[in-house]
Amino acid sequence: MLSHQSKFENAYKIPRLKFIYKEIQNIKNIKILELGVREGVSTSLFLKTCEDNDGKMISIDIDDYSQLYKNYRWNFICTRDDDYEKVDREILKIGDLDVIYIDSLHEPNHVKKIFYHYYNFLKKGGFVFVDDICWLPYSKSQKRESSGNYEANIKTFEKLLEIQLSNINKFNMEFSFHSCGMAKIIKIDSSELNEPKKIKKPFSFKNFVLTTYKKFS
Repeated sequence: MLSHQSKFENAYKIPRLKFIYKEIQNIKNIKILELGVREGVSTSLFLKTCEDNDGKMISIDIDDYSQLYKNYRWNFICTRDDDYEKVDREILKIGDLDVIYIDSLHEPNHVKKIFYHYYNFLKKGGFVFVDDICWLPYSKSQKRESSGNYEANIKTFEKLLEIQLSNINKFNMEFSFHSCGMAKIIKIDSSELNEPKKIKKPFSFKNFVLTTYKKFS
């Protein structure tokens, strides 16, 4: 089993995790909520940040990864990420969050649901990172071709855009499309979020004429 330091060094080599670390590495008394653990690679990066900045973190997963690390800064909870009663209770113990990392169930409506809930615990100026928003590695003839992952990632990306459209002045959002991708969201307003808004193409008379012509030609 790799040591915590070795896992951190491996994590830092992953561009999308390095993308996160550069944003959060100097946040004092940092408070982190991680949704999804698996091998604990991202966990090691967050733990290193907590150690360097006197921080604390909570990790959530339905599989038991409690033995991955022995660190008093880390609180692992074996449960669903939408077990709000249990997770909220632990968040309240450490205070408002600086970072939320979403890497659990990659399904757009689930991502939307947990984003809206835990965003309420995020400090103004805090970050939400959403993994798996790029569908390119899963497209036709690519090495990781997968129709399921393709659909999940592109729909998650579109859902985030719909959330941004209805909250344009409440948070800023950027994307990294390296590998399976990452969304970075920065909270700039503490008011309650609006529900997502469907993105509609503006009316174009030229396109209307062309469409009508093709329809009747």
